[in-house]
Amino acid sequence: MKISFVTTVFNEEKTINKLLDSIKKQTVYPDEVIIVDGGSTDNTLSVISNFQFPISNKNVKIINKEGNRSVGRNEAIRNSKGEVIAVSDAGCVLDRSWIKNIKKPFENKGVDIVGGFYKPITTSIFEKCLATYTCTMPDRVNPKTFLPSSRSVAFRKEVWQKVRGYPEELDTCEDLVFDKKLKNAGLKFAFAKSAIVYWPQRKNIFQAFGQFFNYATGDGRAFYIRPQTPVLFIRYLFGFILIAVYILTKSNVLLSIIYYLLSVYIAWSIYKNYKYVKHLAAFIYLPLLQLTSDIAVIFGTFLGLIQRLYSLNERSEK
Repeated sequence: MKISFVTTVFNEEKTINKLLDSIKKQTVYPDEVIIVDGGSTDNTLSVISNFQFPISNKNVKIINKEGNRSVGRNEAIRNSKGEVIAVSDAGCVLDRSWIKNIKKPFENKGVDIVGGFYKPITTSIFEKCLATYTCTMPDRVNPKTFLPSSRSVAFRKEVWQKVRGYPEELDTCEDLVFDKKLKNAGLKFAFAKSAIVYWPQRKNIFQAFGQFFNYATGDGRAFYIRPQTPVLFIRYLFGFILIAVYILTKSNVLLSIIYYLLSVYIAWSIYKNYKYVKHLAAFIYLPLLQLTSDIAVIFGTFLGLIQRLYSLNERSEK
């Protein structure tokens, strides 16, 4: 069973070596490596071209194809020869046994997709706190419902063909939409918790806001509503109603209720994730990140939905 490793890059001059080095250190090498560049303007292509891969140069393909990650992945997979496609992202670092562990479940011919796991790379308490919002913590993983990210996934090429690949109209949330297409096609998923990819976290609150906002915009454009999103909107709508009523009535009782609910909100944001951080700074960072993610999700989801509706309207008029 041959396995092709594919990834996309765009201006990854400073980070691509980490991924390439982790490919070189694999205990089991992929049969081929295919990298699609989306139009880099830095030295990304030069770094890749000069890298000494552990496999023959004829089994390393570097393709130029402008477009988003979905376009790039589809192009890479179209040019692949492997029966199984393994996917990760530039900037990530593969565990030494990633290829070995994500390939093993395919020994069962009934398995179509293998979801690997991912863990954060953190260099500060802020990043450790952020990881509780961007990563699925190990004790919260449900193998039966876990939808793999395309930073750590593998699938048979034939199932990619069956669902017509990644959705090229999407740059974020594209992997979840791809997963949903595979699920709806009745294909069998397996979870490989030991197939780990290490993923660096954003460095500050502004970068974190951009990350949350982009994810939420992608969700809106894909009409993908996460289970917690409606609850989030209801929570904030209720809060704004309470504040509006207080402004009109100046009720001290209502003000006390608002302060109480705010205190519960802050305490909840700390309680649910503190065990993963265990540092005094988390008492500041966790509530701040909760508020940041909430605001980003609200505005990002609205923007994504508007963009999607506008796009659908444009198509209908043509």
